[in-house]
Amino acid sequence: MEEGYGIENFSLKVVVNKKKTKVLFAEVDSDFADVLLSFLTLPLGTIIRILKKHYGEEEEAVSIGSLTTLYNGLANLENECFVTKGCKEVLLDPTSWFESKAKCLKLKLDISETKPIEYFTCKNLNCKSNYGFLCLSIYYDTVSCFCCGEKMKREVVQNESRANDDGVVGKFTNKTVSFACQKMPKPNDCKDGVFIRNSESLIISDALRILPNTTGFVQTLKSFGIADTYGAELMNVTFGFNEIMDLLKASLLSHTPLTDIILNKNQIYDYARTKYEPGFSLERIATKANARSKKMNLKVILQKSTNKLLFAQAEDDFVDFLFIFLAIPLGGVEHLLGSNTCLKSIDNLHRSVADLMDHKSLASADTKKMLMNPKLHHGYISKNPIFPLSEQRLYATCYNLTGVTKFSSFNFKTGQGKYVKGRKLYKITDDLTVTPFCMASAVSVIESLNVPLTDIKEMELQIGLDEGLSILKASLTSTSALTDGLKIDGVFMKQPSKDTDVSQNRRPRYSFIDKFFPCFNPSYMKF
Repeated sequence: MEEGYGIENFSLKVVVNKKKTKVLFAEVDSDFADVLLSFLTLPLGTIIRILKKHYGEEEEAVSIGSLTTLYNGLANLENECFVTKGCKEVLLDPTSWFESKAKCLKLKLDISETKPIEYFTCKNLNCKSNYGFLCLSIYYDTVSCFCCGEKMKREVVQNESRANDDGVVGKFTNKTVSFACQKMPKPNDCKDGVFIRNSESLIISDALRILPNTTGFVQTLKSFGIADTYGAELMNVTFGFNEIMDLLKASLLSHTPLTDIILNKNQIYDYARTKYEPGFSLERIATKANARSKKMNLKVILQKSTNKLLFAQAEDDFVDFLFIFLAIPLGGVEHLLGSNTCLKSIDNLHRSVADLMDHKSLASADTKKMLMNPKLHHGYISKNPIFPLSEQRLYATCYNLTGVTKFSSFNFKTGQGKYVKGRKLYKITDDLTVTPFCMASAVSVIESLNVPLTDIKEMELQIGLDEGLSILKASLTSTSALTDGLKIDGVFMKQPSKDTDVSQNRRPRYSFIDKFFPCFNPSYMKF
């Protein structure tokens, strides 16, 4: 963990009820609010990684819906399943586009522990791309240079010198390649904090609703749902690194994170689990998404009598779609789901950004966009994405042969968000664990569940924006993300699909049942 400027502790004035069973609210400074709001910039994969590191590898210690099992399944996949080893690494340790800004502005406590992202360019030092518009990749040895065809294997040197008035500088020669990201001012150069104006005092509810301290007393109590303050007591509480990590975890698992941490320290793992609640609004994103959103096919193997999902069978595009969950910042998830994620504390935190903007408490107008809809780092999004995500654009100063300076966005050749190899089937369990599809393991699943062969059916579903958002929402709180996500609007019953069971004469080609029954129960092939 980077220790910033040595300030790692925060003092909170906490008001609790008379019985000391509930935190009513806490008064904090801008430094603490900055760290709290930085949760929204963390990719989901980063959250799982830092929680696992802090609490240990035990699954029960860090169980965030189906995200933990999705992450663990990714980690356990062999490197041979991926286009390159780098594809796996950037998913296990996703980079936030806010990373460089956080390290320059220096959050008082940065829990992300994110490594600087590496860029690769053509290994041919004489390539003409070194004299013009640079071609970069975040994956080692994934694609070829568009100028000379050589693999992108040479690491690009990042020049950390001060940016010019336009915010960027660049220098390209036939022997070295360097570029400079925008250099943010040091804290003593800043009039404001990272997200919140310096010296701003704020009030935080037990459920992480944030309001400026300038809001009227009665209005604040009403906004926080506080009806009675009789006998309330003031406590002075200190938060350090461990408490901030507890707060991150509690915000994902509890509706009352401050009470859980401050008053129930002995029951830190006994949070009231958030429950999955179906439904979301597509109104704000549907128009933008439908113009470019694609559909994917997903085969699900069900138990007919209970409609229970046994497992799903998918190709590489659906697996890539699931893995991109890990690269989406928490604020981006909130944006996609309209601040209705079932993570009530995070929902409140996300909604608070608009409230703070209205009260002019944010450091800048851009801060609202940065927190409410943070961008993915450049290179993560596929060419035809399901979700209407946006990614960071990096700029460089390019010197062409005539000496004229031009500005252009970096041309990243990343494989367009391609992670796992194609022409291969994968098995996906209800908790989003991904493994290469194997007939033996599929049979083992059926046998372990003691499901008769006559009670199995196969359905082929189309997964688009609606279904994708449902799965994403379910993955945050449910360990049965496919079952809960795909049943939201009766998808199993509503969608046109290809049904297969052992009593049908016509079956889709290459289905699981087509392969399964001839091998293990030939009598069922006699129709």
